[in-house]
Amino acid sequence: LDKNGDIIENASIRGYRSVGVPGTVAGLWKAHNRFGKLPWADLLQPAIDLAGNGFVIDEYLAASLRYASKDLARYPSTRKVFLKEEADSLYKEGERLIQKDLASTLKRIAENGPDGFYSGKTAELIEQEMRVNGGIITKKDLEKYEAVWRDPIEIDYRGYTVYSMPLPSSGGIVLAQILNGLENYNIRRLGHNSASHIQLWTEICRFAYADRAQFLGDGDFVDVHVEQLINKPYMRNKLLNVNWFEAGNSDSILNVHNLLQDSPHTTHFSIVDQWNNAVSNTYTLNDNYGSKVIIEGTGILLNDEMDDFSIKPGVPNMFGLLGNEANAIEPEKRMLSSMTPTIVTKNDSLFMVIGSPGGSRIITTVAQTISNVIDFNMNIREAIEAPRIHHQWKPDAIFFEDSGFTRDTENILIIKGYNIKTMRSIGIANGIRISNEDKRLAGWADPRGNGKVNGY
Repeated sequence: LDKNGDIIENASIRGYRSVGVPGTVAGLWKAHNRFGKLPWADLLQPAIDLAGNGFVIDEYLAASLRYASKDLARYPSTRKVFLKEEADSLYKEGERLIQKDLASTLKRIAENGPDGFYSGKTAELIEQEMRVNGGIITKKDLEKYEAVWRDPIEIDYRGYTVYSMPLPSSGGIVLAQILNGLENYNIRRLGHNSASHIQLWTEICRFAYADRAQFLGDGDFVDVHVEQLINKPYMRNKLLNVNWFEAGNSDSILNVHNLLQDSPHTTHFSIVDQWNNAVSNTYTLNDNYGSKVIIEGTGILLNDEMDDFSIKPGVPNMFGLLGNEANAIEPEKRMLSSMTPTIVTKNDSLFMVIGSPGGSRIITTVAQTISNVIDFNMNIREAIEAPRIHHQWKPDAIFFEDSGFTRDTENILIIKGYNIKTMRSIGIANGIRISNEDKRLAGWADPRGNGKVNGY
C-alpha cells in the first residue's frame, strides 16, 4: 500500500516486495528427517546435475518463456538465466538451459541442509539484493524461518477417509465443505456433468468459497473455527435454503467484487512406493515465474507469495480471491493459499493420492477428481481427464472448460439465471489410485499440462 492506504499496482505480484520467505527447503528437510531413508545429499544430486549440466527445453517450457519474456527481462539477474546473451534472444525448443549458480546453491544445501539456504552465503546474497532493491526480507527473517508440523484436515466421504492440507492453506477446509455438501445427494442419479449436477456443484462452491474469504487465515494468528466449518450439518443447513429452480446470488452471502486469473507456477506430485507409503505434495511460486526475480549469484527464482495475503479487505488478489482481516499481512504470518494435496484411504488402506496446481481452481479440481472416482466409479485416467467446471463465489459465474459440455446443458443453466463463461482448462491434476482387489497402482498425469506418469 502507498502512504494513502491505496494498493500499489503490481507490487504484490512482481519484484522484491512481492516475495515471502521461502519455505520449501525447510519443509523438505523436516520431512526427510522424519521419514527419509536415503542420504540427503544423494537426493539433491540429480537436481544439481540438471542445473549444472543443463536440460533440453521442451515445447511447453519454450512457450512459457516466450510468454513471460518481457517480465523476465526486467531484472538483470533473471534475464541472464532465462534469456540468451545474444541480444536477449529467447531459448527455443531443443536448446539446453544451464544454471551454474543454481547448481552451486543446491550443493550448499546438499552439504549443509537448510543452513545452506537460510544462513551463510545464500542468505547474505538474498539480504544484499533485497536491501539494494527495496525488498523487505533480511538475513534475520531467513534464519528465523521454521517449517511446522500440522494435523491434516480429515473427513469421511461416503465411507472413504479424506486427508488434506490444513491452514494456512484453505484447500483442506474448502475441499471438506464441498464433499460434505455433495454427500447429501445421490449425484450419480443426477448424471455426470448434467445441468442438475453442475447446479449442485455451483451452489455448494458458492457457500464454501464465501467462507474462505470471510473466515480463513493463518491459525497461529487468528481464531478459525475449523471443526464447525467442516462439520457435516454446517453445509447441509446452508443448502436447505437453496432454490433449485433459479440461480443463487453471491451478493446475498457477501457483497464484494473480484476477478479470476490463472496460477501457472504451482507444482504437484503424487507418489506411492512399494510399501504403500504415499506423498501428496503441492508447492508454489504463485504467479508465472513468481516475483520474476532471481537473486544474483544463487540462481534462485523467488516467489510472489505476498499476493496470497489479503492486501486490503474487499480487493481481490491475482486469482480473484478475496480475503478479510483474517488473512491480512502481519510479521511472521503465513499467507492463505489454495493448495490441496490430498490422500484418500478406505478401511485404513491407501486408496488414492491426488493434487493439482491451478490457484483458486486447485480445490475444485481435486474435489471433482475424487467425486469422479468415488461417485461415478471412474478409473484414475477417466477421473482426471473428465471436463471440469469451477465456481468460487466471486465472480458470480460458472466457468466451463471450452470443450466437453453440451449447448443444451449450458442453456438449461442460463435459463435458470446462471452466468456461464469458458476457460481453456481448469487445473492440471495428477494422481494415483490403488486397486481394492490386487493393490496394483494406476497413475495418470493430466494432459492439460506437461506432467508425466512413471513407475520404477
